[in-house]
Amino acid sequence: QVQLVESGGGLAQPGGSLKLSCAASGSIFRINDMGWYRQAPGLQRELIANINSGGSAYVADSVKGRFTISRDNDKNTVYLQMDSLKPEDTAVYLCNADAVPDSRAWWQEYTYWGRGTQVTVSS
Repeated sequence: QVQLVESGGGLAQPGGSLKLSCAASGSIFRINDMGWYRQAPGLQRELIANINSGGSAYVADSVKGRFTISRDNDKNTVYLQMDSLKPEDTAVYLCNADAVPDSRAWWQEYTYWGRGTQVTVSS
């Protein structure tokens, strides 16, 4: 199995910055896409950004120009640099990864989720 652990959330002022990290561990043969979602109370989970193993990234229009996703394949870690934060960015941020845990079943990919980290943007 693959475990994902997020860190770096907290309280930031409007216009401030935070950097989230998500480290994958456990039985890992290959990690394909890694990404960040967020979920605010009463709203649907929203894809913020994702990145493949080659470094090609997608960033949602709602955060484009403010958030940057990056990845360290050697560390099995994905990052989300969040700048120019707004109160509407307040949410639980969740990491996910599409990974193959077993080389003997190289075709079997699963989606794994972290537990999330709270980001609150408030003055």
